[in-house]
Amino acid sequence: MRQGWRWYGPDAFVSLDDVRQAGATDIVSALHAVPIGEAWSRAAVAERKQLIEATPPGRTPLRWSCVESIPIPDAVKRRGGAAKAEIESWIASLEAVADCEIDTICYNFMPVVDWTRTDIDHVLPTGATAMRFDQDRFAAFDLHILRRPGAEADYSEADRARARAAFDAMPDEGVAELTRTIASALPGSTTEPMTVDGFRDKLDQYREVDAARLRRHLIEFLAAVTPAAEARGVTLTLHPDDPPRPLFGLPRVASTGDDYAALFEAVPSRANGMCFCTGSLGVRADNDLPAIARRFADRIGFAHLRATKREADPRSFHESDHLDGDVDMVAVLRELVAAEGRRGGPILFRPDHGHRMLDDLAKPVSPGYPAIGRLKGLAELRGILHAIGAKPHA
Repeated sequence: MRQGWRWYGPDAFVSLDDVRQAGATDIVSALHAVPIGEAWSRAAVAERKQLIEATPPGRTPLRWSCVESIPIPDAVKRRGGAAKAEIESWIASLEAVADCEIDTICYNFMPVVDWTRTDIDHVLPTGATAMRFDQDRFAAFDLHILRRPGAEADYSEADRARARAAFDAMPDEGVAELTRTIASALPGSTTEPMTVDGFRDKLDQYREVDAARLRRHLIEFLAAVTPAAEARGVTLTLHPDDPPRPLFGLPRVASTGDDYAALFEAVPSRANGMCFCTGSLGVRADNDLPAIARRFADRIGFAHLRATKREADPRSFHESDHLDGDVDMVAVLRELVAAEGRRGGPILFRPDHGHRMLDDLAKPVSPGYPAIGRLKGLAELRGILHAIGAKPHA
């Protein structure tokens, strides 16, 4: 397996030398400064690739292997194939990436909000911090800050009581922080930051979009873009919903193995692949991760390896250590290594959402993406690979 690392570019808190010291060989990056919906230029992609791959004397070479992500404009999620201009722009970005010999693109199809948490520095018993999704705080935001029309119907009486108590306990700065965390787009998000009023307006635009329609729009998007990907030797890898269930009354259509099976059946192109994120899928107890890895072994073009831990209310969870939580990482890696053997080629993976710990507690970091927590996670994953007799690929 090839060891990847998500890098946010030249202004990131984590440097390329930090990546080298962690032991990764492959970079996962994107042109985050380009506005959503605007086509990437070949020159801009080539400039970033040169920055990553122009190895200083005496340094370990790195390669830019995966783009994460080319954001899919909101119009595509709402209108599907009818959003022709937006899809053409996306294809232009894909072609710019392919021209620079990057053959994997990760993307997601979550409407309005991307990956969602309520806390970005939840303190663990060790003193390290982790990102967390607290169901009561989420409901407090939905019911009492966002005040989404019709939200009450999505919560039981007991849920509403706990949400009220959580909201009443928040100081003004707590309300502001929760709003920023949910509405202002976390690092790597492929949705735009929103005010509360803008959030409501965006939700209103999805009134007629149910799960069947959102899935149809995703299939229409894939039908339009996979021929270009296939012609250029690019694999598109769809990231699971995070968390893998509806939020804010919005449907989500990449939350289970059956969701992916439906997409692969509808668009059988080999360019239509999967980003196997164990943390996102692992939030659901009914997702058997080793079985999903086995089922889609020939479709997994990229893997995010992290673990989440469901709490007393299983709708709440936090990011655990990579080898703890609700993910059997040894079993998952056995399946991925077996898949490599059948395919005859390595799978790119990266550690994901490390804890903020040690020196990183005193430094500015991107939530979920500190250097030391991810270094620890990658070392643990590499240890499993060595233990099962599968050394990482250089």
